[in-house]
Amino acid sequence: MYGITRCTMGIAWALVAVSGCATVNPKPDFERVGQRLEEATGFPRVYQPGDDEEIDEIVAGLLNDGLTATEAVEIGLLHNPSLQAAFMDVGMARADVVQAGLLSNPFIGISARLPDGGGLANLEASVAQNIAELWQIPVRKRAASRSLDRTILQVALRAARLAARAKAGYYVAVAADERHRIAQENLAIAQDLLGLAVMKQEAGAASELDVNLSRSLAINAKIEVSQARLAAANARRTLAELLGLVCQADALVLTDTLPEAYPDIVDTSSLVDLARQSRLDVAAAEDAVSIAETSLEEQYLLIFPTLELGLELEREDRRSQGGRDLLADTARASIANGGLTAPDIQPRSERKSEGGQDTLLGPSLGFELPIFDQNQAQIARARYAVQQARKTLDAIERSMTQEVRGAADRALTAWRLMKTYRNESLPLAQTNLELSRESFRAGRASFLAVLEAERQFLDARHAYVNAALEAAVAVPELERTIGLPFDRLIPPDGIESQPQTTSMEELTP
Repeated sequence: MYGITRCTMGIAWALVAVSGCATVNPKPDFERVGQRLEEATGFPRVYQPGDDEEIDEIVAGLLNDGLTATEAVEIGLLHNPSLQAAFMDVGMARADVVQAGLLSNPFIGISARLPDGGGLANLEASVAQNIAELWQIPVRKRAASRSLDRTILQVALRAARLAARAKAGYYVAVAADERHRIAQENLAIAQDLLGLAVMKQEAGAASELDVNLSRSLAINAKIEVSQARLAAANARRTLAELLGLVCQADALVLTDTLPEAYPDIVDTSSLVDLARQSRLDVAAAEDAVSIAETSLEEQYLLIFPTLELGLELEREDRRSQGGRDLLADTARASIANGGLTAPDIQPRSERKSEGGQDTLLGPSLGFELPIFDQNQAQIARARYAVQQARKTLDAIERSMTQEVRGAADRALTAWRLMKTYRNESLPLAQTNLELSRESFRAGRASFLAVLEAERQFLDARHAYVNAALEAAVAVPELERTIGLPFDRLIPPDGIESQPQTTSMEELTP
């Protein structure tokens, strides 16, 4: 039995040596995520598993001297825990690729049956390997590799969307800070107007109603300051959450202002073409089609799922020669020979020949006969999966076209509205407020005219901040929708230079 077991184990170890040593190294795949992300957003750095300590140092350095919109995106891509968790999908997909390239383990069987009269046992040993995997593995591995490619694209897409949300969240926080500052300035304006009304009342040029109206305006302005402060704090907390920060959000120093540069002309047809070539979700959907087609090919190969080639060894049992009386046999042999004579002893070779052939060794072949189950159901399911993947790709491409056009339209509208408020509406409202105040002091205008001019000016300031925020948010939205950084969407000569206009601080009467 020891010899049979040693032979069987030797065959098993030989199969192990042939299979080689499989290792899982997803680091190049993590780097591919970074490459796809850089193509989509222009940001070269993204989280890499195992670099957590280094990332903490980088984040601390970026926060040290204030935070720009670009730095906010960098921190989000490095430090957001949800994105970090998504990178583990890449590692698991790489493990699936390695697993898909491995042969299944060989089957080893050993059995022993003892004869009822004693003696050596009947032994059977076999080792078998499913060799059908030799032509199944290439297809299976190709499907797993496609799945890995799709996972890389999905993680890169998630990172690109996070980059857009982080940049938009930064500008939302900046706009909330601006609204809070404007609310404080509006309160100061309302208090000045109240003081002017009280002074005019004391001079007999204003009524109690004028004073009450101005006092009501000051009270509302005070309420707006509290509401604006809370909104600014909430916007900062949302930004901190996107960046994976646990520090006090009020401690973040946002150094960028709402941008005022905008593209003059955007060719939406060109943007649609760029999106079709660059969108990561489109590429992922194309990989999904390839995965489904490969899976269909694999299902056809599984009509014969197993073909086992092996080696079987059998040693027949040898029964013991029981029931022999050696003394009686000695006596009979001595009487027959006339002297003390030993009984006859059967040689081992004769005993072996009587028991038949001692050891049988030969190859074996076994396979599943596809009579009832010919994998028809799984093949049909795989066909439907191919059709579904193709329809999904078509739906994404069609939706992408309208999404790009809508994003471009919203961006152009937001940029034009911002320009109108900045260059026309806000300066006019400021001029009207100054004229109404001068006329009221000179007694040429009623207090109601001053209040109306005040209301229009405050509304214009709020509307301008909202328009500037919409214009700023339109940039990362376009980047996300098209799948390219903004500087690759619009040529430099298509961007309006920073206009020389009056600042918001200078638009405070």
